[in-house]
Parts: sequence; C-alpha cells; structure tokens
Amino acid sequence: DLGGIEVTVIDEADHMADLGFLPSVTRILGKTPEHGQRMFFSATLDNDVNKLVRRFLHNEVLHSVDDPSSHVSDMTHHVFEVPDDNKNELVHRLASGTGRRIMFTRTKHRAKRFARQLTAQGIPAVDLHGNLSQGARDRNLAAFSEGDVKVLVATDVAARGVHVDSVELVVHVDPPTEHKAYLHRSGRTARAGSSGEVVTIMLPEQRRDTQTLLRKAAIKVTPQKVTSDSPAVTDLVGA
Repeated sequence: DLGGIEVTVIDEADHMADLGFLPSVTRILGKTPEHGQRMFFSATLDNDVNKLVRRFLHNEVLHSVDDPSSHVSDMTHHVFEVPDDNKNELVHRLASGTGRRIMFTRTKHRAKRFARQLTAQGIPAVDLHGNLSQGARDRNLAAFSEGDVKVLVATDVAARGVHVDSVELVVHVDPPTEHKAYLHRSGRTARAGSSGEVVTIMLPEQRRDTQTLLRKAAIKVTPQKVTSDSPAVTDLVGA
C-alpha cells in the first residue's frame, strides 16, 4: 500500500519513460496519492517524459539549471576518422597514459573483450555492463574510482548514474545510436568544474550517421583523419 507516500522522485526520468520501463513506472506512480509531491529529474527531459507529466503532475513547475541544448564549456570534443584495420590500435593508444579514461562500446561482448585485450597488453582495465553481477559491478567500479585501474570499458549502463571524479577522457569506441546517449556518455568527464576531453572514433562508413548524431547533440566539431601516431592523438594521450 503506497497510500501514505508523500513524495515520489523519479531520477533519470527520460530513461524511465522509455518504452520498456514506462508501464512499470506508471503502475507504481498510479498507486501513490494523486496530490502528493512528485519530482522528475534528468539531464534531458523530453519525449515520453511528457506522458508522465500530463498524467501525474498537477500545476507543475520546470526548474532548469542550463539550456537544454547546451553542453559543458570545459569539455572539448574530437572526432577521429580511422580505417577499420587501424581502429584497435587507436583504441589501445587512447587507453594508454596516466589519467582516468572511460571507453564506451555498443555491446557487452565488446566491452568485455576490449577490457581483456587492454589488460593483456599491459594497460589494466575493467569492464562495466549489464551481464555483470552487482557484486562484480561494484568491485570493478571501486577499482576504477580508487585508481587501481585507470581504464573503464563500459556500455551505456555506465553513462547514467556513474560519478567518478577526475575522468580526463571519454572515448566513444562505437558512436552511440542517438544523441542523448552521446551527451550522457560524454558527461562522465568535465564534472564538478574540471575540464575533460571527448573522442568519437568514426569509421569512414559511419561518417553520415555520426555527423547527424553530433548535429542533434548541438556539438560542432570538425572530423580529423588520424592514425594511432597522429599528433592530435599524442596530445590527448599525454605522458
């Protein structure tokens, strides 16, 4: 019985309003008192969130800490175009260096494989994805947060709700499929007043989709054709 609930908070509201979660969220909200206080939080409040707003909020007030289309000014974006046969070498190079970095892949299998490959190549890395148990997630995230390893290879499960200080570089090993995922992933760096770098690795055949993605995310950046030894890559890797 949720009849005594006074305050209901939905975090990552846009994600909770996605098709897969929406029935469960609406079922729970529907059991809370109609005139209790309800609050929705997210970095992006759009699309299906409006369905929840119309049904469950009364005399709602929108509080925004920034323009919805803006992005962090201390975040520098790069797009590196690379042939498929040089991509793994570029990923390895970007993973090296002394600072913390998060590498995002599109699938769980690739996250696990890249973490193993990097570790075997002398760059200790841990993975974070939906196939891991909660205990394994906690251990891997703790190893990354505490500095035991400097590289986290993750799927989009880590793009939301993972808060680790001093992440210097975010690498989109695989460009995400939509712009909100790009913004959430990229937001793991340049946090709490720190600066950060974001790299998207793009194969030649991904050029059009990547440019569309960046345009929707309101990110203006000129793609560069690189190899793992290009000066632009060396500048990012550092010592």
